[in-house]
Amino acid sequence: MSCVQQNLTIDATFCENKPEPLGVNAENIRFSWNMSSPGRSVSQTAYHILLSEDLNSLENGKSLVWDSGKTNSDQSILVNYAGPELASGTTYFWKVKAWDNKGNESDWCKPARLTTGLFSSGDWSQAKWIAFDELDSANRIVPGIHVPMFYPEWKNKISGEHVLPVFRKEFSVKKKLKEALVFVTGLGQYELHLNGQKVGNHFMAPGWTDYDDSNLYNIFDVTSQIKSGANAFGMMLGNVFYNIPNTRYRKLLAAYGNPKMILKLQLKYDDGSSETVVSDKSWKVSESPVTYSSIFAGETYNATMEQAGWDRPGFDDSAWRNSLVVKAPNHKLIAEMDYPVTVCETILLKSIKSIPTVKNSFLYDFGQNASGIVELEVKGNKGDTIKLYPAELIKETLEAEQNATGRPYYFTYILKGEGVEKWTPQFTYYGFRYVQVIGAVPDTLKESSDLPRITGMKFLHTRNSAPQQGNFTTSFELFNRINELIKWGIKSNLQSVVSDCPHREKLGWLEQTYLMGGGIHYNYDIYHLYNKLINDMMEAQTADGLVPAIAPEYTEFTGGFRDSPEWGSASVILPWLIYKYYGDIRPIEKAWPMMTRYMDYLKSKSQNQILSHGLGDWYDLGPNMPGIAQLTPIAATATAIYYYDASLMCQMAALIGKEAEVKKYAGWAEEIRSVYNKEFLNPKTNIYSTGSQTAISMPLVLGIVPDDLKDEVFQTLVESINKSDKALTAGDVGFHFLVKALQEGGAGDLQFEMNARDDVPGYGYQLKKGATALTESWAALERVSNNHLMLGHLMEWFYGGLGGIEQTDKSVAYKEALIAPQIVNGMDDVSTDFRTPYGTIVSRWKKAAEGIVVEVEIPVNSTAILVLPAKEGTEILENGASIVNSPDVKLVSHSGGKATLRLGSGTYRFRIIL
Repeated sequence: MSCVQQNLTIDATFCENKPEPLGVNAENIRFSWNMSSPGRSVSQTAYHILLSEDLNSLENGKSLVWDSGKTNSDQSILVNYAGPELASGTTYFWKVKAWDNKGNESDWCKPARLTTGLFSSGDWSQAKWIAFDELDSANRIVPGIHVPMFYPEWKNKISGEHVLPVFRKEFSVKKKLKEALVFVTGLGQYELHLNGQKVGNHFMAPGWTDYDDSNLYNIFDVTSQIKSGANAFGMMLGNVFYNIPNTRYRKLLAAYGNPKMILKLQLKYDDGSSETVVSDKSWKVSESPVTYSSIFAGETYNATMEQAGWDRPGFDDSAWRNSLVVKAPNHKLIAEMDYPVTVCETILLKSIKSIPTVKNSFLYDFGQNASGIVELEVKGNKGDTIKLYPAELIKETLEAEQNATGRPYYFTYILKGEGVEKWTPQFTYYGFRYVQVIGAVPDTLKESSDLPRITGMKFLHTRNSAPQQGNFTTSFELFNRINELIKWGIKSNLQSVVSDCPHREKLGWLEQTYLMGGGIHYNYDIYHLYNKLINDMMEAQTADGLVPAIAPEYTEFTGGFRDSPEWGSASVILPWLIYKYYGDIRPIEKAWPMMTRYMDYLKSKSQNQILSHGLGDWYDLGPNMPGIAQLTPIAATATAIYYYDASLMCQMAALIGKEAEVKKYAGWAEEIRSVYNKEFLNPKTNIYSTGSQTAISMPLVLGIVPDDLKDEVFQTLVESINKSDKALTAGDVGFHFLVKALQEGGAGDLQFEMNARDDVPGYGYQLKKGATALTESWAALERVSNNHLMLGHLMEWFYGGLGGIEQTDKSVAYKEALIAPQIVNGMDDVSTDFRTPYGTIVSRWKKAAEGIVVEVEIPVNSTAILVLPAKEGTEILENGASIVNSPDVKLVSHSGGKATLRLGSGTYRFRIIL
């Protein structure tokens, strides 16, 4: 979406932070745009937005729904729609132009589109929920039962053995079609077909929710798939978390209901008329070739049950029965605004080996541990059965090792015997690198065999398709490899929740959403995902105010695994992060009741404002097997986060105009801070608690340390690290704060030394052991997950420390960037870029013979504070000339070994003369 203009260009447009959203809510319509200019210090002074229901009307400026007029403002993100109320289920077109402070006026940008969702249940036009059959209410299992195989009363309970259905419906289009929109969802998840082709690229849609509180639906523009005359829908349903079978491996057993669906097709014709096709009892239903579907245990597909042409018009469905109309959920359907999970990458096969200990078994190695499914191509006889066991590790015998990831998990394919057959699972996924094949041989096998032959296998990496936002590279190769290691941990666990691992649990553990939030948001646009997570937490909150450790809360864990302040505090921290990252205050307003109730809950659990329950610094590196904190008292981490919650509540109360609450939470925070320092700070040594990396880092970063002791306390942290031979010991909670403490303390060289090694447990150690994704434990233990998200905090330092890309304290959405690259010993160069709501910030540095070269780019309509390592008297050049003579560079200060500059938008190249 770009416009061509010599001096000011609108490069990209967004509505509700998506390029062309489907499902916008009536109350949430805001516009944003990015601009570029060859000049410097360019800022917007005015904008003009037009919106119309018709593209031609928009182009000629007639029959407009809204004309903002030329509006004097520098706001270019989240500009509120101020026209008449929009209609539900309707596509609109809009465009914008802008003026800048240099007297330039852009062209109108290319028109963009938005589609509103269905605002009320009445907008579904009498569409019904339909199913093959309905679960008896006596067989509901909600909340789910954790590890039911360990309980005699649950171990052998029959559950999840219902029919998985396929539906079809024919309809006719007799007029010239203008637009066709389909509104659809299926529980647990669905795959929609139209005229023999899959609709959209979604995988396992819709996103996961607590199905008793909300269900998500999707919108597709299917205009191009509709034919004149006869058409046909086909719909397949799977279980996922909606109904988890009580067989094979199951982290939990749950049954909300049997699979069901609802659909509305909205047809608009050129003559102005319209009609709808909705799900009702006239839809035909039959048994699916997917005969087993489990989020935790795999999928079985019986190709002999396929019915050719079932999803096309003209199919004989006389043997199918009419659908059963079932009870509708008692809550509103919500349009899914998050980016869908899709197949985002294809990973090609690296090698095939015969497994000598298992007859007719082969190991396929894809070389990368990731989340996803297989794409199988095979030929054989009707009824031949193949089992595929994915695994992230293998045994010495080359067999799949699933002990740490949930076993047994496998894909089963039963051939129909018709040439080369291609199959991919539809309603499950796993974390793996290897696939053990049983019941088939590779096509490359020279020996004769009666078994089916695999002609091809690919690894389809599936994840949330949020756009990539950043890049990090350096000539220091170990850090490039660590960056990729962490990134695969991130990618594998960005689903419709932020999961801990892509195999054993797949649950939305909350602590990592903010502890890893910085690293994730430097890589991907998580605005919509994090908004969904807030909804998940609001739904999961209990009557007494607890926000449990996982959301959605499909099962109720016990002890610290349900109630841990470092986990539940995501309910307070995530709304703040969305505001800081994207400039959106609405999540704070929406979540305020949840946040206040959670704060009251924490206070009720405290003794003299000290919290002492939870998991603490989970998986820190102590003398025992990792788990609950070993090196730092639980009270030290829980109470530190409690203080941070209170201080954030004070700031957020001010943002939304709650003056009484500002005073309340300011006093609350100061009380916690005072008690914390009395309890944990040794006034003689300036050491906090046990002196662990976590114990010292958390109060430093969170602002608990008295101002006059910050330098002394930071020095105790440095001494503690040096005494442990610069080895990592902090865990899931503490390592985030250790990285931040060292960055904020200017100890980039120490941060480098701690992580640029492979001789002690840490990132390099994991790589040395052969890890290709971030592991659950620092030591890459085989007995736990080897694809995990929670310890990837160094990613934030790559961008915010080495690259230096952050924002000033007063800034939101990177309106005023803070670029302070840490130029460390042992590295020659770093290159980072990161797309903010205003556009892309670039920060590069390189050591050269003539000094240190620093290059930065600042987007139009934003500014930056640049901090360069330069002692007083050091000459700094910009594009070959002294900065003193540059009209675009303002020297703010030059002291303490740093030069602080103020920059407007544009591209700059500095050289620090050494």
